[in-house]
Amino acid sequence: MRLPGTAAQLIMTALTDIQSEHDSRGVLIEEVGITGLRYPVTFDDGTLKQATTADIELTVTLPAHQRGTHMSRMVQLVDTHLQTVNPHELPRAMKAAGALLQADKIFLRMAMPLATRMSAPTSGEQGFQVHDIALDAKWSVASFTLKTSATVDVTTLCPCSKAISDYGAHNQRSRVTLTVHGHGDAVYPAGIPQIVELIQGAASCPVYPVVKRPDERTITMAAYDNPRFVEDLVRELSLSCRDRGLPHSIAARNIESIHSHDAVARLSWIPTASDCG
Repeated sequence: MRLPGTAAQLIMTALTDIQSEHDSRGVLIEEVGITGLRYPVTFDDGTLKQATTADIELTVTLPAHQRGTHMSRMVQLVDTHLQTVNPHELPRAMKAAGALLQADKIFLRMAMPLATRMSAPTSGEQGFQVHDIALDAKWSVASFTLKTSATVDVTTLCPCSKAISDYGAHNQRSRVTLTVHGHGDAVYPAGIPQIVELIQGAASCPVYPVVKRPDERTITMAAYDNPRFVEDLVRELSLSCRDRGLPHSIAARNIESIHSHDAVARLSWIPTASDCG
């Protein structure tokens, strides 16, 4: 049974608000809030629009004098302001969160699968390739930052194997995460399709959802003609980002096919004044 609005408001007014009580211990909490909230959303950055389910974490910095935060309000905020996720609009949504939660600092992390359409290189057959996407936003009264990440599978072929073998070379699937850093007037400097294309362009060859026999031949030869160590992969990707002035970090993992270990590489780049000049 649902109470009428006025009756519900009277009950809420009468109930003690424990979270708002004064805390005498004098200990600030850097982050407190909700995590593991799975919620249906529509991602729409103006280029890519897609319905998905996001895994959401929303936290605040809690002042030393306040006992607790209002976590039910966080779920209400997701429902009201984040059913459509537009990275360009996140500063406004998080400012609203600051007012609702009476917080000076808000942290939002969203992870979701998004798919891009790909055509096979020779047959032209199409299919969806799914990528893991993450948005990591931080808001305060003075600033807003957003890190946009895409994790994409690609193919890499070993340059050493190619050089020392009479024929053939071993290759493997590589998992690459490119994170683009945004702030100020450029909170979302590269869209998801562009991030995906940057990663694919740095590899020996993309991974395709639909591969017919003519495509397999093309893919095999393309990878052979374009060998990449994991070091080559992150360096080439970083140079492509630098050419576009994109602050970024990269993590790559080669899921090795002939070794008992995998290979990893990581780097980051934030432009300096000399880079911009």
